[in-house]
Amino acid sequence: MEMQDRTVVVTGGASGIGRATALLLAREGARVVIGDVDEERGRAVAADAAGGSLAVEFLPLDLTLPASIAGFAAAVEARVSRLDGLVNGAGWDRIQPFLDNPPEMWERLIAINLLGAVRLTRGLLPPMVAARSGKIVNISSDAGRVGSMGETVYAAAKGGIIAFTKSLAREMARYQININCVCPGPTDTPLFQAQPERMREALTRAIPFRRIAQPEEIAEAVLFFLGRRSDYITGQVLSVSGGLTMVD
Repeated sequence: MEMQDRTVVVTGGASGIGRATALLLAREGARVVIGDVDEERGRAVAADAAGGSLAVEFLPLDLTLPASIAGFAAAVEARVSRLDGLVNGAGWDRIQPFLDNPPEMWERLIAINLLGAVRLTRGLLPPMVAARSGKIVNISSDAGRVGSMGETVYAAAKGGIIAFTKSLAREMARYQININCVCPGPTDTPLFQAQPERMREALTRAIPFRRIAQPEEIAEAVLFFLGRRSDYITGQVLSVSGGLTMVD
């Protein structure tokens, strides 16, 4: 199996892309620690995985709180002897015109989608550096590559994740740590399903494949960057969008 005997942390693992990623990695032999602010769903994912003899553990994580991030990183370090991978998959968005955004919404968007990933990566990097081994996959968004109406600050935060990926990849290459980025297009997640039907239909029509992605399809791209087939790839950004942004 692709991830046999490897340990990977996945944030946002309680639902959507994070959940699909955690379960795929576990099926490929990994021990997975998921972190999420939604404790009920997070524990349910771990319980479901255990029912299938998959090694998935849940730990609470609130990316808006530095103390929660530090506690999560310490708990991971106490539980695992070696960390092989980190997937910064947690995210949050609210579609709304920029001029209608309250400032507290900006702060939450940046805290979850950018600073949370930065802080957690900093907390979990030292063991990887010491081992001179590890792979990090950041989940950004095509909104961060090309922009998106109604998601201006979200796009700014996700664009920051892309720049963070590229810059950190340059710094960590000397330690043989690979850092790459996956940018999903519209994907069938709870966030997408919460949007008005007309918006969902318009997005689907705009995609050359005429369908939105399933979370498992994004998870496959994450698995590629965590597995041995990407050992000589770092600092790269992969759009998984059914061709929606193929020319950008």
